[in-house]
Amino acid sequence: MRVPAFEALLTGAGRDVLASVDAEAASRDALAAASRLREDPRVAALDPGLPVSELVNAVLTQISLRIRGRAKFGPRADLMFFTPNGLEQSTRASVAAYRAERVAAVHRGPAGDLCCGIGADLLALAARGVPVEGVDLDPLTVAVAGANIAALGLQDTARVREGDVTRIGPGAYPLLVCDPARRGGRGRVFDPAAYSPPWDVAVGLAGGSGAACLKAAPGIPHEVLPPGADTEWISVDGELKEAALWFGALSGGPRRRATALSERDGSRTHLDEVPGLGPAPVAPARRYLYDPDPAVVRSHLVAEAAARVDGALLDERIAYFTADTAVRSPLWRVLEVEEVVPFSLKRVRAALRERRVGTVTVMKRGSAVDTEKLRRDLRASGPEAATVVLTRVGERPFALLCREPSAAPGEAGAAR
Repeated sequence: MRVPAFEALLTGAGRDVLASVDAEAASRDALAAASRLREDPRVAALDPGLPVSELVNAVLTQISLRIRGRAKFGPRADLMFFTPNGLEQSTRASVAAYRAERVAAVHRGPAGDLCCGIGADLLALAARGVPVEGVDLDPLTVAVAGANIAALGLQDTARVREGDVTRIGPGAYPLLVCDPARRGGRGRVFDPAAYSPPWDVAVGLAGGSGAACLKAAPGIPHEVLPPGADTEWISVDGELKEAALWFGALSGGPRRRATALSERDGSRTHLDEVPGLGPAPVAPARRYLYDPDPAVVRSHLVAEAAARVDGALLDERIAYFTADTAVRSPLWRVLEVEEVVPFSLKRVRAALRERRVGTVTVMKRGSAVDTEKLRRDLRASGPEAATVVLTRVGERPFALLCREPSAAPGEAGAAR
């Protein structure tokens, strides 16, 4: 989509055309929707200098992206504007809100959002009273971010401009947020040196500011993390979303932190690095098995999680841990262990048959077994449900037959 076609959608007539499209019907039959729009004289009138096909594509692209955007932005997506790459890389609204609240708690002065994309962080900061300027290199992305500022009524607090962030000197903004582009012409970019701007440039910008937040892919290698940063891995309802590095006045570190956010109940639960803790003990399976949240695993805080419940690892290389008590927390899933058997299809099938299990969930860490094939091969039938956990202890594969615990005390999940 080119800028002129997008800008045509921002006119009163363009908004009327967008509002007239039945989004659900268009998503079911895009060809029929395109045919109707080509015959609609209002579409050609949006910009007589552009081909009708380009304008139709711009309309349908926005309709499609708004539907997809609901997963990240909820009902606000129907007011917003997107590009495909911009939506893909944009921060989920719940994560942006969490981060913006952390910023606003210590900083109310001007801020710069570098590589602002379609403006997710920009909007979250502005909504919490932080005056912010977004900067992005791509003209279309800048136009989309500006449209989102206007759509949400944040013009008094936020603005956006086109610019090359590599030409912005450290300290140009009292507070800096930077989200380097992690998508290229061939899709996702996994090497931080190939981010745009490159990782060393982004770290230099963040480290040179009085306060900064630098975002990265959650799989970023630990060895490239700057030693002075406070690094936080964030998940939402059990799905790992990003790593955030905090600098200067925003840093509580240097430390590692896992944060589990929930969109279901609004909870925010943290697990912080404990200096000097050392590795978790290793022990045979106890009554309960714990499967830590991916933010805990990626932040290398499994030992800290196990220590909270006086737990031990089944194997020093595997992230499952086990304990005698069950404690519920967004930081992990807890299951009650009924039986542990050396893994074989025959043994697991017999154990499930004995328990009259027909509904089977299969989990695994450290196992090469195809879980879907195993589920089919088990041929389970019966009224009960069970979870089969595949793992390795030493060099031997094991299966743990588990069920949901009947009751477990709660653990406080308030943000700290």
